[in-house]
Amino acid sequence: MCLEYMIHHNPFLSLSLSVGDITQKGYEKKRGKLLAPYIPQIQGKQFPLINFSLMSKMSSMEIEVMHLTEMIIFWPVLCAGVDPSLQIEHRIQTSSQVAPPGSKQNKPRAANSRDECFRSDLHTEAVQAALAKYKERKMPMPSKRRSVLVQSSVEACTPPDTSSASEDEGSLRRQGRIASSSPYQAHPSVEHWFNRVIQGSSTSSSASSTSSHPGGRPHHATNTTSASAATVLADLMAHTQLGQCPVFKRYHSIINFFYLILSIFLSLSMSYLLLTLSLSKGVPVNSRVSSKIQQLLNTLKRPKRPPLREFFVDDFEELLDVQHPDPNQPKPEGGEMRPLNGEPLGVVTNWPPSLLASLQRWGTTQPKSPCLTALDNASKPIYTLTYGKLWTRSQKLAYTLLNKLSTRNEPLLRPGDRVALVFPNNDPVMFMVAFYGCLLAELVPVPIEVPLTRKDAGSQQVGFLLGGCGVTLALTTDACQKGLPKAQTGEVVTFKGWPRLLWFVTDGKHVVKPPKDWHPPIRDASNEIAYIEYKTSKEGSTMGITVSHSAMLAHCHVLTQACGYTEGEIITNVLDFKRDAGLWHGVLTSVMNRMHVISIPYSLMKVNPLSWIQKVHTYKARVAVVKSRDMHWSLLAQRDQRDISLSSLRMLIVADGANPWSISSCDAFLNVFQARGLRPEVICPCASSSEAMTVAIRRPPEMGVPPPGKAVLSMSVLSYGVIRVDTDEKLSVLTVQDVGQVMPGALVCVIRVEGTPYLCRTDEVGEICVSSSSTGISYYGLPGMTKNVFETIPVTSSGAPISDRPFTRTSLLGFIGPDNLVFVVGKMDGLMVVSGRRHNADDVVATALAVEPMKFVYRGRIAVFSVSVLHDERIVVVAEQRPDASEEDSFQWMSRVLQAIDSIHQAGVYCLALVPANTLPRAPLGGIHSSETKQRFLEGALLPCNVLMCPHTCVTNLPKPRQKQPELGPASMIVGNLVAGKRIAQACGRDVSQLEDNDQVKLNPISLSQTTEDVLQWRAQATPDHPLFLLLNAKGTVANTASCVQLHKRAERVAIALMERGRLNAGDHVALVYPPGIDLIATFYGCLYAGCVPVTVRPPHPQNLATTLPTVKMIVEVTSISECSTCCLP
Repeated sequence: MCLEYMIHHNPFLSLSLSVGDITQKGYEKKRGKLLAPYIPQIQGKQFPLINFSLMSKMSSMEIEVMHLTEMIIFWPVLCAGVDPSLQIEHRIQTSSQVAPPGSKQNKPRAANSRDECFRSDLHTEAVQAALAKYKERKMPMPSKRRSVLVQSSVEACTPPDTSSASEDEGSLRRQGRIASSSPYQAHPSVEHWFNRVIQGSSTSSSASSTSSHPGGRPHHATNTTSASAATVLADLMAHTQLGQCPVFKRYHSIINFFYLILSIFLSLSMSYLLLTLSLSKGVPVNSRVSSKIQQLLNTLKRPKRPPLREFFVDDFEELLDVQHPDPNQPKPEGGEMRPLNGEPLGVVTNWPPSLLASLQRWGTTQPKSPCLTALDNASKPIYTLTYGKLWTRSQKLAYTLLNKLSTRNEPLLRPGDRVALVFPNNDPVMFMVAFYGCLLAELVPVPIEVPLTRKDAGSQQVGFLLGGCGVTLALTTDACQKGLPKAQTGEVVTFKGWPRLLWFVTDGKHVVKPPKDWHPPIRDASNEIAYIEYKTSKEGSTMGITVSHSAMLAHCHVLTQACGYTEGEIITNVLDFKRDAGLWHGVLTSVMNRMHVISIPYSLMKVNPLSWIQKVHTYKARVAVVKSRDMHWSLLAQRDQRDISLSSLRMLIVADGANPWSISSCDAFLNVFQARGLRPEVICPCASSSEAMTVAIRRPPEMGVPPPGKAVLSMSVLSYGVIRVDTDEKLSVLTVQDVGQVMPGALVCVIRVEGTPYLCRTDEVGEICVSSSSTGISYYGLPGMTKNVFETIPVTSSGAPISDRPFTRTSLLGFIGPDNLVFVVGKMDGLMVVSGRRHNADDVVATALAVEPMKFVYRGRIAVFSVSVLHDERIVVVAEQRPDASEEDSFQWMSRVLQAIDSIHQAGVYCLALVPANTLPRAPLGGIHSSETKQRFLEGALLPCNVLMCPHTCVTNLPKPRQKQPELGPASMIVGNLVAGKRIAQACGRDVSQLEDNDQVKLNPISLSQTTEDVLQWRAQATPDHPLFLLLNAKGTVANTASCVQLHKRAERVAIALMERGRLNAGDHVALVYPPGIDLIATFYGCLYAGCVPVTVRPPHPQNLATTLPTVKMIVEVTSISECSTCCLP
């Protein structure tokens, strides 16, 4: 009975409210009392579906229809008060019907489904063991995503989730969750959610009423919220116990029930239509509330316009998933390391004051002593350069460069100028003569590689180096010049990025003998630049490292003491003699100690990898300077040679001993050639860099040094920069050998890689720094990078500097081990920081090459580098595949490589690309040019034949859904100010009047307020011979000049001619029909002297007068020209 009373009296309450008999507050209070007995759990709540402020304009029929809609919403709530037993029974039936779809959607996805495609039985034993853990480990699931556009609606219309389904499927499973959940009174949060939905619908209706006013939100927001409310209504109606509600007792048949459902939806549609029509009529006027109060209420209901800054939020950085460091990651536990001092540098009584003084000494006292022997591709000596020939030929070249190369009676070169040395790798004799010839002429040699084509890898960067050094002359041989690309004129082409060079051939017929009274200056070693050695950085840029005369001499002294060099020793050099250890040992230190060098060209090593061992046996060489690559090649060809002996060697210097994987070549070489006289203590790996030169080298055993050491390190712990000794049984270990002791007279420390150069702990990996007199001094023309690399000041944990001497960064990553032995585990150029962990490119290369089949990579040509994706580095592997490899074999090998790298390094590969054989860019000595390969990869010019992209395994910091950010970024502020029309900033120059107080301006009697012609007159008196303009012809030579006094005199003659012959007055316009040149400039200043206004006009073309002459006529007519000046004027 009470329910019937409520149904019939609720419309009258609304009608009373509409005519103003009661207030809205009174209406809600009385209405709440009527509903309180039937909805005890939501007592005191209101559920309006319409805006009550609009009821005053509705008829009683409209109000009836709207409240019928409201009653439909209340029916499920009213039915909540029936017999609980019936609700439980209905809940069981409903749950049994809806559970299967929900269980089907909640079925978990297999976590290791990606492993199936990577299984293979063709692995080596090592790879199989490494991949055993890979199969057991679960793959990381992809990060969750949620659409930003439906985020607010999902939060407002989705009840609390009691299932284990993911957020992604929440909107699709809403009905299933409602059906399977418990009744509303059993779930306390459902009531709150239901109230929020109903109130949100009312709020949306209220907001829609203000959309017609300025500043309101768009009307489509109301549609979206109404649709959400309708969806909730359908869900609730579908699961409501209609038979238990007293209202439904009137409807006894199925037809009446469906008629009721149809009436419900018709009522909803009509109510929405009536609301729309009511909103279109404007503000109600029949209300008893005053118009001012109503206007104030409408203003308060209007949604607040958000501040402008909220529209421009630079939150891209915040959207990325931040990779938090693992709290359980290993950390260094040792104490702070102490700087390590090398042995004292010995004092030699007869040590020469400079390297040139040593050359002069041996060239005059030991002229027939052999200095250098060059070999051809047949391994036969073609020329032996003696110290006497080196001295005389260097003198000839120095005299020719200083006195026979000139332009317009002026020398082309002056002391201190830079000269490029372009010599092939099979002609060390001519290079040595050119190098010492430049030093005798006090020129700075810049050795570079021979450019074979205009598209050589890294050639453009070398050109930038030459341009930065101001190189204008290149020295080369006759055979090399003939092989360079030529233009149609027969001259050497200008390579891309290179400056214009004059090529000079240093062969005997092009140099002249100096007079007897001419002697090159032999000065003591100073801090002046001796030579510039180029270096290619990780990004591919080429930099020039300057080495002074004193550093060059000190380095020769250090190498002599560390290696125990003596006069007359024979050394076999397999390295490039233009840079690094090949230059230091084979060109500089050898001359200092009058040693005989046997130079093995790279072209010979490709034909006969055993050639250097044969020459050691033939010449009984005491020292050999090689790389681990040369040792590996010798192992492949050693079966063809039996009658060789390496017993004469006392030092086998491994120049790339800093590469951790060189130990395998050293051990294998020793195992094979130990039976042929090679002693284990002979192998001496060394560590060096272009900036610090030789950092450490293992000493010969007779020098009383501790025995060599090896370290087996955990590779996973090493990726965190921490040293932990492991066992050989494990697969993810790195075995490194020591590179000996610190060089004599040097101070070495290890600093942290990033940030402030703090000293590392004893069990921490960092960058090795050296303070010595035998290092480079700067990057040429790069003072900022020079200060960062060559002037580093390491500090302790308290911030105190460890020394007042600057240190040089070596780009070597390592640590100081037992017995003060230096260990190197990588280089900065190959460092890849992925998700906070450090990986070395050489380690990844070694892992990829160890995957079966091991000969899949064509000649071991593989490049590993990193690219930046989402503000983190990603690993990219590029390799050349065999020509006979099929697509199936390629992808099988790539799959195994991915597994091996993931198992051993715990790192994912972003991209693995295979290219055809002989297509990767090559370095001059046969290696892969990694920086050029990376550049082609980024430009899309790599053209791979097989590609395997795996971003899902390595890109783990995908952007999160956008949310309202509380703070703003700088970009947001800038864009917001721009949209608001505010001036962000402005730049203005300094006031010119303030310049008059400058001391330099005070020296000039002409005030800044004077005219340009006054300044020219003053310059003609103060600096008459200063050249102002140079006119070049088509050949690039100077055709005409104009100094201050010459320009002034010519301008005076033009002014006199204009006034006397032309009878012009001040202010008249004069057309200057001149081609660009000094005549045009002189005539221009002549017009200014005469007070006329010059009008420059392009002269008509003599071969096309019909087209160009009318243009000149038009300009003369438009500008009211009084006189036309051409070349006939003086």
